[in-house]
Amino acid sequence: MAQLTAPPFGLRAYRSLMRASGPLVDILLRRRSLQDKEDPRRLPERRGIASLPRPDGVLIWFHCASVGESLSVLPLLKHMNDARPDLHFLVTTGTLTSARLMAERLPANAFHQFLPFDHPSYCAAFFSHWRPELGVIVESELWPNLLLAAASAHVPLVLANARLSIGSFKGWRRARKTIQHLLDCFQRVFAQDEGSADRLRLLGAHDVRTLGNLKYDGVPLPVDPASLQELVSMIGTRPSWIAASTHEGEEAIAARAHEKLKPSMPGLLTIIVPRHPARGDQIAAMLREDGLVVAQRSHHEPVGDETDIYLGDTLGEMGLFYSQSCIAFVGGSLVPVGGHNPLEPARLNNAVLFGPHMHNFETPASALLQAGAAYQVDGREALVAALQDWLSAPQTAQIAAVHGKQVTEQSVGVAARVADDLLSLLPPVRET
Repeated sequence: MAQLTAPPFGLRAYRSLMRASGPLVDILLRRRSLQDKEDPRRLPERRGIASLPRPDGVLIWFHCASVGESLSVLPLLKHMNDARPDLHFLVTTGTLTSARLMAERLPANAFHQFLPFDHPSYCAAFFSHWRPELGVIVESELWPNLLLAAASAHVPLVLANARLSIGSFKGWRRARKTIQHLLDCFQRVFAQDEGSADRLRLLGAHDVRTLGNLKYDGVPLPVDPASLQELVSMIGTRPSWIAASTHEGEEAIAARAHEKLKPSMPGLLTIIVPRHPARGDQIAAMLREDGLVVAQRSHHEPVGDETDIYLGDTLGEMGLFYSQSCIAFVGGSLVPVGGHNPLEPARLNNAVLFGPHMHNFETPASALLQAGAAYQVDGREALVAALQDWLSAPQTAQIAAVHGKQVTEQSVGVAARVADDLLSLLPPVRET
């Protein structure tokens, strides 16, 4: 980690603004709690006030934004735990869904806390209590006050699974002093790919290493067995497919595809799971205006014989929908978002479809295509054609799903490589 200089003007202004925001944060937390976006019993954690004591010994802190990042660190924790059973792990996230997931899946010597809001005092309190020997920020959670508080507390930081798109790179170049100062907080950077590594180096990151994408060694999304049984019973033997993690514009494409396929696919059910469930009511209204019969999961509406679209507008149930399905379209790819992780449906036995915009997951998308486990489509007509192929001959979709599952089971060793590198930064085991 480079010796930090005085923050540039933009960061100083941000810190001053956030320092004055304490009363507004309290209002925001109470409102989010009423909206079931925060755990009211654990709101102090959002102010940096711990709800657990610090364990004795070496503590490693991991921060993961949400579910996908949280799942990606589980194999990493296992490798580190196997090598150093004396370690303790603190995992922070920012969402209720990821908190519930971590409560179920973390090993015995690991525990979860919510990340404090990016207020200088909250972040300082967080590090004053936990005093981790090492902090690992997963992907791109560059909260300025959090990073600067870690530097002030002399906590060495690593940026793991780092990804920087060309668009983000161009944006940060316009704030070069700010990003340079934030990257100076990291002792080491593990990039997902060479393109991200080169862009991070150009912005001033130190000791950048390309170790691969942790999500390639990830674990399946969680599934509640009772909910799965209920969903399977509700859908029955109807032909179905899922449009998952959709963004604005993709729901309309999925709906048009449903209308095109329905005459030749009696009983067809299309399941749409938007990336942002808060858009559920808006999406449902749009689909109903087009004459489609919609059942919303968030409103506990059952799937009837006449239902065209089942709208999975709830949090934390993607694994449930993938487990019910055998054909999955991965959203964020027919619109220029960059796609979402195609290995998630493949791990749960789905043949996979995605659009042309998959630059966020280029390597796993290519692996699935080469294995015959996926189709890449460039628009509605190509999506309809691919769905027609797989829905009319389910055995071909099942073969593609088997090939996809095989791809996901071929660990590329990213978690082991990252674990070994992190372990080299830790103090040695204490002699007893």
